Amino acid sequence: MAKKTKNTKQEALSLDNILFKCRDILRQAKNSGSFFEKRDMMLTLVFLRFVGEKYEDGVERLRAYLASQGLDPDDENIHSCFFDDPTFADGTFNLAVEARWSTIINTPAPQLNVALDTALKSIDENTPELRGCFVEGTFTQRNLAPNDIKRVVDEINKISHKAFGEEKDLIGHVYEYFLKEFAVNATKEEGEFYTPHDVVRLIATVIEPFDGTLYDPCCGSGGMFIQSAELVESKQGDISRINVYGQEKEAATYRLAKMNLALRGISNNLGPESDSTFTNDLHRGLYFDYIMANPPFNLKGWWDDNLRTDPRWADYGLPPQSNANYAWILHILSHLRPLSGVAGFLLANGALGDTDAKEIRQKLIENDKVEAIIILPRELFITTDISVTFWILNQNKRGGTYHGRQLRDRQHEILFMDLRRWTDNAVKGEQKKKVLLDEQQIHRVADLYHQWQSEGTDGQHFAEPELYRSVGIKEIEDNDWSLVPSKYIEFIDHDLEIDYPKEMARIQQEMKQLLKREKESQRMLEEAFKGIGYGIEEI
Repeated sequence: MAKKTKNTKQEALSLDNILFKCRDILRQAKNSGSFFEKRDMMLTLVFLRFVGEKYEDGVERLRAYLASQGLDPDDENIHSCFFDDPTFADGTFNLAVEARWSTIINTPAPQLNVALDTALKSIDENTPELRGCFVEGTFTQRNLAPNDIKRVVDEINKISHKAFGEEKDLIGHVYEYFLKEFAVNATKEEGEFYTPHDVVRLIATVIEPFDGTLYDPCCGSGGMFIQSAELVESKQGDISRINVYGQEKEAATYRLAKMNLALRGISNNLGPESDSTFTNDLHRGLYFDYIMANPPFNLKGWWDDNLRTDPRWADYGLPPQSNANYAWILHILSHLRPLSGVAGFLLANGALGDTDAKEIRQKLIENDKVEAIIILPRELFITTDISVTFWILNQNKRGGTYHGRQLRDRQHEILFMDLRRWTDNAVKGEQKKKVLLDEQQIHRVADLYHQWQSEGTDGQHFAEPELYRSVGIKEIEDNDWSLVPSKYIEFIDHDLEIDYPKEMARIQQEMKQLLKREKESQRMLEEAFKGIGYGIEEI
């Protein structure tokens, strides 16, 4: 097991080295565009590399299948029937000759920009699920010098799952790499938010989106969906049983999400275009079994006067216009399947006790929508170091069967957890301080949550100091409807455990021993110098 972990670290480092070389080439190249244009160019190249490699793998599998049926894959007639227009049943994309990576990598440098745009146009025209993923003229408009584009393509050619193993979210890895580079000098408002894999895995492990419909109202590069699919597969589930829905405001990130999901073979509905979830809800009227989201923290500038009579907040009142935290909560709730939906999402900690959102928060608690509040450690994200909260909303706290577990009635109870002390797993080699949650910690949180839900648990006495506690609605009301965990979880004053007289006696004894040793050292030094004719004051 240790050997596998070591190899994984070496692979990630090698991949980052390749990306660094590409970024260094583009930094020095003329006409390479802004930081984001460089990033999107790289992501497009990585996509072409991997979709091309998947095609090549599909061809190899087809050859093996034909041979197993007693057919010669190299026979002219067989080749004409199967390989000139191959049809794959495993989700592999059938690429025309001009769109294949083998064609691109063998194109002379002066013709590469045109060849790359020709490949993108071919994929766009022949693959409906990838239509709209690419910007027309991505490479010819930039028109990098032949030597520069050739060097970048040659570097990208080194990225192969045959060399690196099956990358869980390769496009996400590349996206995250460039976010890291940008985040070093970016403010929180400038930085884009990419949810780290460990945080996504925590949310997915807790709410278990194993079947039905899954929605992300601010889906970014699609990382929530990728990691959820990985979790389903690890449980020997079938990702085809999950219907994925999402929306993304930024056009470039919307295209990236479609590429990312297509590369993983995950069917999806991200709407016909990129647009704001608030001003143009592309999935209005739909309800989902699961919702996972990481909205931008404390988003400002989201309000539009046309939203004043929006039905999403009809039952709770207008969310504060100062930031979108409670607008996200009410939007998520409006799409949650009424009798059974579960949502797990992240918000800045300020939402736990905002005075201007108190009435909405009170109604959410009284209507029994909030099931758990979990504060996460700081430094989990690459674009911000603030501590954030993992919220869980549940439309059914009355009990029953859920994923094979028998749940108890948890009405008017909320589980609070505080993980801010879990900062032991520092990530090395980062340009800023960062920590992560390991698998043991993730399963510890999920096990506590599932245990609290299950029959046989006494919610009134479910607690561990400095970690978690189940709290009834009366106590929350007494605390003015605050959802700040530290108001409910017992925190021990470790200073009170100290026996001060005994501790002072110990310190005094150590000081006496130290002084005694110093005097003895001075005496021995004086005797040594007297032996050679000097006094200590002369030295």
